[in-house]
Amino acid sequence: MTVLLKNGKLIDYKTKTEDYFDILIEDGIIKEISKKINTVADNVIDCTNLFIIPGMIDIHCHLREPGFEHKETIETGMKSAVKGGFTSICPMPNTKPACDSVLILQKIQEEAKRVGICNVLPYAAVTIGEKGEEPTDFESLKNAGAIGFSDDGMPVVSAKMMRDAMIKAEKLNSFVASHCEDKELGKGAINAGKISEELNVQGVYPEAETLMAAREVEIAEINNIHAHICHISTKETARLIRDAKKRGVNVTCETCPHYYSLTVDEVLVNGVNAKMNPPLREKEDMEEIIRAIQDGTIDCIITDHAPHAKQEKEQGLEKAPNGIVGFETALAVTITNLIDKGYISYLDMVKLTSYNPAKILGIDKGVIEEGKIADITIFDPNKEYIYTEDMIVSKSKNTPYIGKKLKGQVKYTIVNGEIVYND
Repeated sequence: MTVLLKNGKLIDYKTKTEDYFDILIEDGIIKEISKKINTVADNVIDCTNLFIIPGMIDIHCHLREPGFEHKETIETGMKSAVKGGFTSICPMPNTKPACDSVLILQKIQEEAKRVGICNVLPYAAVTIGEKGEEPTDFESLKNAGAIGFSDDGMPVVSAKMMRDAMIKAEKLNSFVASHCEDKELGKGAINAGKISEELNVQGVYPEAETLMAAREVEIAEINNIHAHICHISTKETARLIRDAKKRGVNVTCETCPHYYSLTVDEVLVNGVNAKMNPPLREKEDMEEIIRAIQDGTIDCIITDHAPHAKQEKEQGLEKAPNGIVGFETALAVTITNLIDKGYISYLDMVKLTSYNPAKILGIDKGVIEEGKIADITIFDPNKEYIYTEDMIVSKSKNTPYIGKKLKGQVKYTIVNGEIVYND
């Protein structure tokens, strides 16, 4: 099958391309990139006024299956992902049972293959049951296709356990994605400060994140290995990682759209739908996260897509589970809050959403070049709309962006040369 993309603006970070091209895809592979291609194709997409970028890669999300199918299934999560322009997604292992064995990993892979609309690259747990007591079999899990290791949702409390895990992963040419949270300092519903006091709810101290991030940085520096820090949210963590990088430490990190577009004040507007972990922080934290994106301290944007059923979120601020859905708003929130405000360029965005994520994962994606697999996201950068609940494909609807004006809309998602989403 052939697909021909006509008249679109190609933005590719690796080649620093920002120009109009036609792209011919044949049997899943990018066959030709030229100013004008007149070949007859099975499917011709007019990309006039649209941008074409390497398929977006989310290296941190939650699909909930097995065990929590009332929140999301692998199928509904994949459909939500491709609507958001993601061609590859990496679900975290905090399912029930946890993805801590080859058997569970293979079940996730088999279901993802059955649905077959995007690349699903699962993490395996660092410890059995994510209990922090006994390590999983890294080698068997890596050989079975685990993209990396994490106990996300739970911190690895033992420094020795984390040190051993990071060293073991490095030897296997893999990595550990660390959920950095000191549980004692992290007890609470929202960020500690004026709003938590005003609402009379226990607050989460910013040190809860930064102290554990500092531990992972030290382990990486002393042992000359890679540390990857999940979903950073505080100004202190951003500065810590910036300083470490300047010293030459092999540390990478990620942040989410909500940390550069919202503050803890959003809780006053959206209540439980503005509750996540790490929590939304203060304005100065948001500003520092944006600076860290601009200067390269932050390597990639992830969604931390975390669906929860409506009845779970209705339990109130202190009891409601943490997390929001994020696949379908990530691109628009980035355009609205970073690009349109002049903080970054589209080329920067592609680096953060495609190129760097592929590098961190060690996969041959994140670029648009002849001979590469055709994983491609096509979007309208100028489409403005009010985001509504009925637009959401995810099984869950927990998001603070409902009712907000956004800019940028995915029109097509192409995976392995197949059009898997068409708006």
